[in-house]
Amino acid sequence: MGWQGATRLPQECGYDMKGIVMLAEFKAFIAKGNVIDLAVGVIIGAAFGAIVKSLTDEIIMPIVGAIFGNIDFSDRYLVLSGDVAPGTPLAAAREAGANVLGLGAFVSVVINFLILAFIIFMMVRYVNKVTAQFAKPEEPAPAGPTEVELLTEIRDALKK
Repeated sequence: MGWQGATRLPQECGYDMKGIVMLAEFKAFIAKGNVIDLAVGVIIGAAFGAIVKSLTDEIIMPIVGAIFGNIDFSDRYLVLSGDVAPGTPLAAAREAGANVLGLGAFVSVVINFLILAFIIFMMVRYVNKVTAQFAKPEEPAPAGPTEVELLTEIRDALKK
């Protein structure tokens, strides 16, 4: 496709060449495999993040809470200002206008992050091992003559 059969230039027809060129560049960019791979990775990552969040909230944190005396970490908070009765759930404390630090939620998010970071590390490590196995070893550059051999050749050429 192009302007081969056109009798007038695109500029003469009122088209902006910058827009056409930019559209073509955008089309080439989107068609690259890396962008599509990235989109698939983001979608799978979001789904995987939901699995890890569920794992943390529904399995790990209840076990940690049981170890520390049946503590529900999702409702653990520190009141900075405002009057809140002890044992009030975090949502109710926030609705009452208290300024609180949600430490339990923060601990859950940190555990989510550590799990995700470890799994991503393991995946990258595995991919690096696999690509290293399939990578062709670089052939060493052919060794040229040494300095002594070059000087010997020059000396022999001068003797002639």
